[in-house]
Amino acid sequence: MSLRDRRVQYETAGLDLADLDRSPFAQWQLWYSQAADAEVAEPNAMTVSTVDSDGVPDARVVLARHFDEEGIVFFTNYQSVKGLQVEGHPQVAATFAWLDLHRQVRVRGSVERVSIAESDSYFASRPRESQLGAWASPQSQEINDRESLAALVDEVTARFEGTEVPRPPHWGGYRIVPETFEFWQGRPSRLHDRFRYARHKDEWVITRLAP
Repeated sequence: MSLRDRRVQYETAGLDLADLDRSPFAQWQLWYSQAADAEVAEPNAMTVSTVDSDGVPDARVVLARHFDEEGIVFFTNYQSVKGLQVEGHPQVAATFAWLDLHRQVRVRGSVERVSIAESDSYFASRPRESQLGAWASPQSQEINDRESLAALVDEVTARFEGTEVPRPPHWGGYRIVPETFEFWQGRPSRLHDRFRYARHKDEWVITRLAP
């Protein structure tokens, strides 16, 4: 089947204003829980979109590791392409796509580093192999081959043998501080339901958008 002929009819009950929580954070938590209960693969995966120093957009999928009314937290190498773009232009967009449920949530906002204590705490919870990988991988940089990466892993494994692995100073968390959310629910005939939450001082204003 060609790409242009591939179609899925979204047969859902839809979404109405009365269905929404007044808080986008509570609404996201509800949808996330339903996605997890439905065994959607990686329900905490989100596409984070950034721009580089020339204003060219970039995007990649990362895992959200914490979500509350302060924002959405993910962790990465600060010296990676992603990290450098965030540091240079601290405005991002994130998208959660729960396709099995015909749902999508878009988020736009500013980004900031989480505290050292928060980064330390999360790093300590990671499997040891992941901790060693954070030290070994020169993320986003060119490497000659897989063997070169394996040699870097062997070096840090030997360095930290018999001791706890500390968090690398170049690795930690970012928090997306949302300014807008958009909740999208698929409907038949591509007449989808879309609701945008926009921050206005201490309140969230909800509006319906055309599909």
